[in-house]
Amino acid sequence: MAAVAAEDEDIAEQALALIEVEYDELPAVLEPEAAMQADAPILHPDFNTYFGFPQSMDTPSNIFHQTEFEKGDLEAGFAAADVVIEHTYVTQRQHQVYLEPQAVLIHIDDQDGRVHVWLCSKVPYNTRESLATAVGIPESKILFHHAFIGGDFGGKGNARNTPICYALAKASGRPVRMVSDYVEELLAGNPRHATRTTLKTGVKHDGTITAHHVRYTVNSGAYAAFKPRGLIGGANEAAGPYHMANCRIESAFVYTNTVPGGFMRAPGEPQGVFALESHLDDIARHVGIDPLDFRLKNLMVDGDETAFGEPLEHVRARETLQAAAEAANYHTPKPPLVGRGMAIGDRPSGGGEATASITVHPDGRVVIGTPIFDQGTDTYATLIQVVAEEFHLAPESVDVEVWDTDAIPFDSGVAGSRATRINTMVAYEAAQQFKRRLVELAARQLNCEPDALVFEGDTIRRTDQHDSIDWRDVVKHVGEPIEGRAHIEASGRSAISSFAAQVAEVSVDPDTGEVKLLNFTTAHDIGQIINPISHQGQIEGGIMQGLGYALSEELLLDDGRVTNLSLGEYKVPTMRDIPPLKTVLLSSDYGVGPYRTRGIGESPCTPVAPAIANAVADAIGVRIRSLPLTSEKVFQALQEKREEERGAHG
Repeated sequence: MAAVAAEDEDIAEQALALIEVEYDELPAVLEPEAAMQADAPILHPDFNTYFGFPQSMDTPSNIFHQTEFEKGDLEAGFAAADVVIEHTYVTQRQHQVYLEPQAVLIHIDDQDGRVHVWLCSKVPYNTRESLATAVGIPESKILFHHAFIGGDFGGKGNARNTPICYALAKASGRPVRMVSDYVEELLAGNPRHATRTTLKTGVKHDGTITAHHVRYTVNSGAYAAFKPRGLIGGANEAAGPYHMANCRIESAFVYTNTVPGGFMRAPGEPQGVFALESHLDDIARHVGIDPLDFRLKNLMVDGDETAFGEPLEHVRARETLQAAAEAANYHTPKPPLVGRGMAIGDRPSGGGEATASITVHPDGRVVIGTPIFDQGTDTYATLIQVVAEEFHLAPESVDVEVWDTDAIPFDSGVAGSRATRINTMVAYEAAQQFKRRLVELAARQLNCEPDALVFEGDTIRRTDQHDSIDWRDVVKHVGEPIEGRAHIEASGRSAISSFAAQVAEVSVDPDTGEVKLLNFTTAHDIGQIINPISHQGQIEGGIMQGLGYALSEELLLDDGRVTNLSLGEYKVPTMRDIPPLKTVLLSSDYGVGPYRTRGIGESPCTPVAPAIANAVADAIGVRIRSLPLTSEKVFQALQEKREEERGAHG
C-alpha cells in the first residue's frame, strides 16, 4: 500500500500520480458460489491469526463463518406438509450515502507520543481498539476526542482510514487529516452486504406452516467490515416473527474479491425480510389464501418462541399488521396494473454498556456527561428531555458535555438500536442517583433522616411535617457541584421487540416497466415516545432508505470493480420520490427504556422492499426475486409474461 500526505490536496494528487505500481494479477472469485468451491483460491490463508473472529478454522476456506440452528423435526415437518415450495432471492449492495464522508484527523504529541484522534465514529472505544491492534500500540496511548457525525446509517463504526492516517502522521511528524471523496466511498466503502437466500417451506392447505428451511449466504467481500467480527444478522429474519415449530436456519459468510460489506441500518435484516415476506406472499397465493389472512394465521403470539428459540414478551405482531392493512384500505378494489403488497418485520433493542453523569453547579447549571457521539438522531436532545423531565426543568437549561475516551474505561456506543434502551436509561439512572444524593444532603439541612424525605417535582418534602426545600437551594447551600453517576450493562437483545408492518400501493407502466409508489402505510408497535419529531423523522428516513433499496440503489460491479462511482449514477431517492405516507402508532405500556420507551431507528426500513415487491407482483402477476426492482427488470418480466401468454394461446 502507498499513501501520500501533503500540505494541500492538489500537491497530494500530483505526488500520487508519480507513483508507479506494477500489479501481478491473481485469480479472482467474485461470487460466493465460486468462492465456496473446493478448488477456489483461498483469499485469507492466515485467517486464524486475525483478531476478533468468533470461530477459528480447521481447514483454510473462504467461508469464514458458518452457523446452523435447528428446532423441532424438519423432515417430519416437510412430510406433514400438503405443499412444499422453494424459492431463491438475491439482494444487492447498498451504500449508506451519509452526507459527511469518512473523515479522520490524527495528531501525535511530540512530548509523550500520545495519539490524539478526531474521527466520525459512533463506537469510539471499539475503533480505538481496532486502531491499537492495527498499528501495534497500547490502547492507553490513544485518545479519541469528541466529533459530531454527519450521518451514519451503520457506516461509521470502523477504523477504515485511521491506520493509514496514523502512519502518515507518524512519518511526517505533523497532524494529518484524511477525508474520503464519494468516488472513494463508493469504490471502497462498507455497503450493505449482497446476499442469496434460499427458502424451502412446507404448508398445509389451511395455511399452517409445518416446516421452514433457510440457507442464507452473505457476500462479505474482500474483508469482513475491517474487523473480522463484523458479522450481520439476517438469517434469523428469514424466519421472521412467525411460529416455526420445525425449522433449520443455515448461514455462511464468504470472502470474495469484491468491495467489503459492512454494517448498514438493521444490518442483514432487509435482506432476510425481503426473502421471507416475498416467499410467504407466493405461498399464500399458491394455497389460495389471502396474504393478510395467511400471515395472521402464522404470526407469533405471546408464549411463542422465535425460530431461534428465543421467547418474546408482549408480542403484538398481529395487531400491528391489522392496523397497517386497515389504514391502507388493503382490500378495497383497485384498477388494473395497480397492486398492493404488505410485509412485517421486527427489531429488538440491542444491549451494551453505558455510563452517564448528572452534575448540578451552585449557579443552577445542569450538565449531562456522556461518552456517546451523536450520529444525527437527536440522542443528545433525548437525554436532555429525560433529565429535564426528572427535575422539572426547561430543556434549554440542561447542557451536554461529551467525554473523550480517557473519561471511562469503555462504552458500547450508539449502534444496534441500543440508544433508547441503554444510553437513555443510564441517563435516567444517573438522575435517580443524583436525586438520592440530594435527599441525603437535604436531610442534613432539614435535620431529619433521609427516609423521612420524598422528592416531588422540584422540591424535597418531609413526609412527617410541612417542611420542604427546593432541590436547587440544596445545591446552593453545599456551594460546590454535585454529581450523580450511573453505569449499566445489559447483555443481549431485549425480550420486547418492536414490530413494523407496511403496505405499499404501486402502479406499473406496462410500456416502460416504471414502478410508481402511489401510497405507503406504515404501522409501528411502540411503547411511549420521548421526542415525537425525531421519532417520526426516523420512520420517514428509514422508509426512504428502504425505497431506494427496493427500486433503484445498487453498487454495480464489473469484474469485481464498482462502476457507478458518483451519486449521479448511484440512484438515491430524492424529495420528489417521497410517496403519500400514512403512519400508525400503536402505543403500549411495555418498553425497554425509561418511561416504557423503545428504539425506532432500524425497524422502519426492513419491510419496505418486500412490501413494494409484493405490490409489484400483485400489479403485474409476475414475481421478481432480486433487488432492486428496476424498470428494466419489470419490463423484462412483463415481456416474458406476454410471450408465455402468446405461446399458451397458440
